[in-house]
Amino acid sequence: QVQLVESGGDLVQAGGSLRLSCAASGTIFSIRAMGWYRQASGKQREFVARIPTRGNTNYTDSVKGRFTISRDYAKNTVYLQMNSLKPEDTAIYYCNADLKSTYYRPYADYWGQGTQVTVSS
Repeated sequence: QVQLVESGGDLVQAGGSLRLSCAASGTIFSIRAMGWYRQASGKQREFVARIPTRGNTNYTDSVKGRFTISRDYAKNTVYLQMNSLKPEDTAIYYCNADLKSTYYRPYADYWGQGTQVTVSS
């Protein structure tokens, strides 16, 4: 079993900062990438940022220059530092991991339960 547990969501004023964390635990053989998605009320879930084990990080255009994704490889943890927050960043933020739980299993997507970020104007 693999679990992703997010933390760090909160209510913050526009222009403020938050740092989200997501720890992956359980039976994990290899992580290919970790990332963040978000879903605003009444909208579809959208990609925010991704950090592969090999390769470059990437971000959706609306957060470039404001958000920074990073990983602690020893702790199987991914972070999202969010600065200069805007009301339009308000959403539930979901952690994603592309990983193999054992050598014999294929890579698959796993999701956390989500953490609420609310930015007031």
